[in-house]
Amino acid sequence: MNYSAPAWLPGGNLQTIWPALCARPVPAGEPMSYRRERWTTPDGDFIDADWLQTPPGHTLLVLFHGLEGSSASHYALAFAAFARQRGFDFVVPHFRGCSGELNLGPRAYHSGDYEEIDWILARLRRQHRGPMLAVGISLGGNALLRWAEEMGQQAGRMLVAIASVSSPIDLAASGRAIGRGFNRLIYTRRFLHSMKPKALQKLAQHPGLFKAQALRLARDLYEFDNVFTAPLHGFKNTEDYWLRASAKPHLLQIRIPALLLNARNDPFVPYNSLPRQHEVGDWVTLWQPAHGGHVGFTNGRPPSDLSAMPMAVGDWLVSQIHKAAAMDECNG
Repeated sequence: MNYSAPAWLPGGNLQTIWPALCARPVPAGEPMSYRRERWTTPDGDFIDADWLQTPPGHTLLVLFHGLEGSSASHYALAFAAFARQRGFDFVVPHFRGCSGELNLGPRAYHSGDYEEIDWILARLRRQHRGPMLAVGISLGGNALLRWAEEMGQQAGRMLVAIASVSSPIDLAASGRAIGRGFNRLIYTRRFLHSMKPKALQKLAQHPGLFKAQALRLARDLYEFDNVFTAPLHGFKNTEDYWLRASAKPHLLQIRIPALLLNARNDPFVPYNSLPRQHEVGDWVTLWQPAHGGHVGFTNGRPPSDLSAMPMAVGDWLVSQIHKAAAMDECNG
């Protein structure tokens, strides 16, 4: 991706914050309308999936959102606009507890939730006949990559290609980065402001699940994960969770076309934690532009728009459909 940030928006932090708060994710006068489906999970819980209200399309684009994200997140709306422009079906399956209603079970979601990804994609594969593509944003991108790594050659039976955007594929490096300085004051505080109340609601649902006071005292994501995320999802502690859930150590296992887009000035995905081409193999394409922040990639004058990144990523995904079709024709 050949991306340069506008001159009026310097630095990774501004390139992260402005798009989330001020930019236009969809063209003016073209509001997005979703239709919601509720799916019952094998463990008796539910997942809410929001479908873009468009005529049925041949290709389905699936978006997995980031930490505390949803179908209303700026990046989800921007990808929805891309899908509508291309005539694609588009769906955002919400991770548990992120659709506006607390889920029922004692679990939530986490960065390595590849089993949940697998169940979601298998359900979508059963109901969609055409090509399927998937993009994961931040946490959702890491989880999607972990799915591809675990599935190996079987991943191609569900999807043609995948993309991750601004994903913290080295969770320990990103966890340390977001827990320091400005990041701690702004991003960590914002995440915990949303995550702590939901965790305490979960405790009210399931008394004894964790110690309320320990969670209230958590000052960063490391401490929050130690009290809540790690033990609720089968990890020993934060270190075990961050190690086992990180996609970076297993990228060579991917056997489906995969794009990894990470800006080198992302405030909490350090550049030195990103992989180099020799660490990922031939199936993985790396885009690491100098600018973009964390899921930013704004273009144009203020208030600016967010079309450049979804278009670049979406076009790359679509190109993989054409390549797969050409291969099938040659082999046929």
